[in-house]
Amino acid sequence: MTRPFELARTRVTLFEALLRARDLKGGKFQILEDHDRKPLSYDDIVRAAFALGGKLDTLIKKSETAGILLPTGVGCTVTFFALHAIGRTPAMLNFTAGIMNLRSAIEQANVRKILTSKLFIKKAGLEQLAAELSKHARLIYLEDVRKSVDLGDKLIALVKGSFPRLFAAKANPDDTGVILFTSGSYGTPKGAVLSHANIVGNCEQAYAHVPFDPNWSFFCPLPMFHCFGLTGGVMLPLFTGHKTFLFPSPLQVKEIPKLIRDTGANVFFATDTFAMQYARNAADGDLNCIQIMVCGAERVKPETRELYLQRFGVELLEGYGATEASPVIAVNVPGHNKHGTVGQFLPDIEYRLESVPGIDGGKKLFVRGPNVMRGYLDPTKPFGIDLLPQGWHDTGDVVDVDDEGYIRILGRVKRFAKIGGEMVSLNAVEAYAQAIWPHNTHAAIALPDSRKGERIILFTDSPHAKSEDMIAWAKANGASELAMPKKIVPIEDVPVLGSGKIDYVVLQRMAAEQFAEARAA
Repeated sequence: MTRPFELARTRVTLFEALLRARDLKGGKFQILEDHDRKPLSYDDIVRAAFALGGKLDTLIKKSETAGILLPTGVGCTVTFFALHAIGRTPAMLNFTAGIMNLRSAIEQANVRKILTSKLFIKKAGLEQLAAELSKHARLIYLEDVRKSVDLGDKLIALVKGSFPRLFAAKANPDDTGVILFTSGSYGTPKGAVLSHANIVGNCEQAYAHVPFDPNWSFFCPLPMFHCFGLTGGVMLPLFTGHKTFLFPSPLQVKEIPKLIRDTGANVFFATDTFAMQYARNAADGDLNCIQIMVCGAERVKPETRELYLQRFGVELLEGYGATEASPVIAVNVPGHNKHGTVGQFLPDIEYRLESVPGIDGGKKLFVRGPNVMRGYLDPTKPFGIDLLPQGWHDTGDVVDVDDEGYIRILGRVKRFAKIGGEMVSLNAVEAYAQAIWPHNTHAAIALPDSRKGERIILFTDSPHAKSEDMIAWAKANGASELAMPKKIVPIEDVPVLGSGKIDYVVLQRMAAEQFAEARAA
């Protein structure tokens, strides 16, 4: 099976990786499509990037980072490469994060101009957010920019598109390629500085690790402000010559299964939460075309795995990553899919494990490799980046690595509660609840407790969940009663971030407010 490249290790820029793929597949190859159903070829993308970039060159200073506030789609992809064509650095802004986190993001990244769309702002109901953002940065609407593109601009773009390496801004693979912000699951999002080489390298690592057929196509509804969507859903297929269909939101759970069937997509990335919703809303046959389906960002539940296998003949593959690693660190593959693990490390990733006081059975994971970021944004440091010590990233995850190199995630260091002197995994608490109420979503947090150090609160969308049921289950299954929640709080919907991860910050605040009120009463 011939593929565009294997583990090339050529260390190129993002724009050069696009041009390399164009050279291999041919400029006329239709590579990109979105919900507007107007496919773009490699030539179309390159010319559009030069046309838009020519206009943005006069609007955004070379010293400024350009914010991108757009949904996943052709427009966001072209804007991303337009900035690279003129030597500007994009910062992908999470429009679901709220004004407080967005304000923090644009301050961290020195964003003075934000590229967005009037139609998007209106359709997404973000008028208030846009008004608040405009107090801190100038909003540049792409509709207005495109109106200013005349025949002369198009002719110039045509010439530049014919000789792209001559006209594209010169960059080094180790230069900053994009600034992405961590999900903020446990606090204020941090700005991860990823180089061109980080993103391109991770695409090459993943492509060497996972047996993608050269004729397969991708479907990506994940947000491009999230690294899983940007690298896995957009850059990977673009750089390897696989046609990809981009969809603006993973929340359209009824529409997405139909589109997967319509496009005949073979590769699909999701989170467990969204995967379950797609399956429940899919008609028979909608998802049978999928050959590779990787779920990340949260644990894959056995119920989800069984549902996909029985209804669609699709074997779910669980993977693991982090924004700081561009993002893929490990993933299971067909034929080597060990349930309960997130697979084996990608090629060229080094790792080390360090013991954590009080936590037995697992160690904290550190990783280093071509995909691991330069560091976090920090204006107090030289060049505004807090560089990683010797290139090692502390994932904050407690893991176990078996003799075959398969990784089992036990939890995050932050996701352990200290109760009566014992460390209790909040992930384990959620897994126990899942075993009792398998068709619901559960989230455990810890609050301070004057007697035992901390106490566990379980939020669930099951209206029937009761503490006595969990205690009875623990006795029957040999689970520690210390891991049983002090209080179970039924809520209509467990809050999630735009990436699909549970929003523990919101839940922590809800718990603190609710139980503070209870004490006051």
